[in-house]
Amino acid sequence: MKSFGSSKEFIIGKEIEWQTVGEGVQRQIMGYDDQIMLVNVKFEEGGVGVMHKHYHSQVTHVVSGEFKVTIGNETKILKGGDSFYIPPNVMHGAVCLASGVLIDVFSPIREDFME
Repeated sequence: MKSFGSSKEFIIGKEIEWQTVGEGVQRQIMGYDDQIMLVNVKFEEGGVGVMHKHYHSQVTHVVSGEFKVTIGNETKILKGGDSFYIPPNVMHGAVCLASGVLIDVFSPIREDFME
């Protein structure tokens, strides 16, 4: 696996650019090394995190908004203050019902986000 080094120790949010990753969806890579990565994901109402899977473990915290989250064959409505865990290689996705922000933590680093 390629090494990406690590981010700076102190990361100032307003200095990190947002990347558009889908209609109504933007992400901001906040901190990482080869073993872990934290990403802010901002959704406008109606924004979709399309169903996908990856070999990384993922934990996501819902900072704000309301999301219809599907993990495997189960779907739940989650709001600010809730969290969810996605095991490796399980299909998952989200639809934003009210604009908000998610914090995604991946292990190991999402190499595809670094390209």
